[in-house]
Amino acid sequence: MTIAKKFTSPALPLPAQTYDVMSENDKSRVFRLYFNLLDKYLNDLTTIMNGGGPGLGIVLPHIAASDSTDQRATADDTITVVNFNTLESGFGWTLNSPGSATANIAGVYTIRYSLQYANTDNAQHTVTVWLQNNTVDVANSATSFSVPARKSASIPGFTTAYSEATFEVAVGDEIELYWATDKANLVSPATDGIFMFHDAAQASPFARPAIPSAIGSIVWVSAST
Repeated sequence: MTIAKKFTSPALPLPAQTYDVMSENDKSRVFRLYFNLLDKYLNDLTTIMNGGGPGLGIVLPHIAASDSTDQRATADDTITVVNFNTLESGFGWTLNSPGSATANIAGVYTIRYSLQYANTDNAQHTVTVWLQNNTVDVANSATSFSVPARKSASIPGFTTAYSEATFEVAVGDEIELYWATDKANLVSPATDGIFMFHDAAQASPFARPAIPSAIGSIVWVSAST
């Protein structure tokens, strides 16, 4: 279904000096074509609005993605990109490996993220998260989060880092999310600290879906200003 981008009244043929069948037929044909187009426009608009209100059936530029792996920094106070390995939904954006998103349609967008952090250390630590656009930090996009100390040697402390930012994006802009922590959890040598935690779906002791280490979305706000 396509809604006409521009809808204007037809240019009517000039009237004949006296009554003329061909002239009247030409006029009727122009009106018929115009009203057929008007009927199609109104029917398409009704289909869009049918069942709930304006906006139904309209697809706006957006992207939503998640990640199904644990994510770690390589050292304390080290800038680390957030990975996204699963495209949940998207239109007008391209998901790149390891996790940036490229805009195919310019506009003003809101970027939202939810990151699952775990702390295996026996002390509270801090994580800072921010956005970059074309490898340049986005002004006023950083947020710091405190991750509590572990509950026990086998039960980490958890924090969900959630924030959002709204700014204008041009075609071709590449958006990335970065983080750093004052105490990184390392696999080798084994070091307690902060990492991004994921967990598979479980059936017991209660059924629940998987826990992604990262969830992110970029949603349309308006045309470029």
